[in-house]
Amino acid sequence: MCCLRIKIPVFFLFIVLMGCFAPYSISAQTESSDINRYFYSGDGQLQLFSKKNGKSFSGRYRLGFGIYDESALKQICQVFDAPDSAPMTHLSLRLIEFIDFLQDRLGPGRQITITSGYRNPEYNTGLRNKGGLAAKASLHQYGMAADFMIEGVNSKFLWNYVKALGFGGAGYYHGKTVHIDVGPARSWDETTSGVGTGISDDNELICLVTDYDIYQPGTAISLRFIRMTAFPIGVSPEFSLIRIDNKALAKEATYFKPYFSISENGSCIQFSDIDQMSGIRWELPKDLSPGRYIIRAVFCDDAWKDMPKQVETPEIEIRE
Repeated sequence: MCCLRIKIPVFFLFIVLMGCFAPYSISAQTESSDINRYFYSGDGQLQLFSKKNGKSFSGRYRLGFGIYDESALKQICQVFDAPDSAPMTHLSLRLIEFIDFLQDRLGPGRQITITSGYRNPEYNTGLRNKGGLAAKASLHQYGMAADFMIEGVNSKFLWNYVKALGFGGAGYYHGKTVHIDVGPARSWDETTSGVGTGISDDNELICLVTDYDIYQPGTAISLRFIRMTAFPIGVSPEFSLIRIDNKALAKEATYFKPYFSISENGSCIQFSDIDQMSGIRWELPKDLSPGRYIIRAVFCDDAWKDMPKQVETPEIEIRE
């Protein structure tokens, strides 16, 4: 499932994948090693090659469920042109796991060629200015998207396969490559991409995502806003955790104040760029009951007319 955008009083549901979000390596944490952290995962092995910079990776990046090899992650970051000084800060593990999932099912052991991976915001803007099909709110800027091909797999077939999953984004431009991302479930081609139409202006498509899909009580969770197109953005420092798989508990919420990368200033925190809106951290309650939950954030100013009043993450699952 993916981001829920809510424009009061109407609720819009986007099906997720996976957060879409760039997490910290679990090997540096004390979380359990016996659970899979994502709803869509592969076997932990990849064969990657970058057509853009010539970098490659072949081998195992996941050592066990929830445990990642930091050295392998650095190499994968290089393939995707993502900064590797802090592995996975600019590249989503959810994306890596999803690509692994696709490789295992459509081309086991076959090489994946990346033609476009991470793009910093300045580079993405440059592509737009040159007339390229680069969306203003592109998920490439968050390390949550890739243009790629799988050796021996027809690109249109790959596009249709991802569409049928109902998970993430799938773009097809009638060439050899396919765009995939771990944002809301949607699909397009060069005639329906919406690039240049203003569909993301004024933060209309803003989302909130988590670093993983599956957690245990008492473990750390990181949150990140994505698809922003205008700053500053004011966010209430109080978030809410809401259970959604039990009607009796659905109206109950746990309110909390997470840790922010910038200092709090009153009742409305002002964010001024993409990096500031990442790395929002909280520790889940140790007595949290197993089930499905969402996390809600509320915006606290009206600077952008098309921006929703609040947003919710895709579903996460708590397991003991």
